[in-house]
Amino acid sequence: MQVTDVRIRKILPDGKMKAIVSVTLNDMFVVHNVKVVEGQNGLFVAMPSSKTPSGEYRDIAHPINSEAREIIQSAVLEAFNSAVNSQAI
Repeated sequence: MQVTDVRIRKILPDGKMKAIVSVTLNDMFVVHNVKVVEGQNGLFVAMPSSKTPSGEYRDIAHPINSEAREIIQSAVLEAFNSAVNSQAI
């Protein structure tokens, strides 16, 4: 699997959610509403989710192993950091 595009849709300077992005995989499949979130150990990527009738949130799409999660997270955080740094100039 290869992340072929990351589009930063919105950067949110306030709060724990820092950005909303779209991730394209292998130029064939796109996942919208991926979030960059500030956690206790730094930034991480949260997959799109929806709220169930019981009030829980469940991922709509997600990687099925740690290797896939790391590929996506690395690409998203690199794009996010690049976007933030280019805004600071």
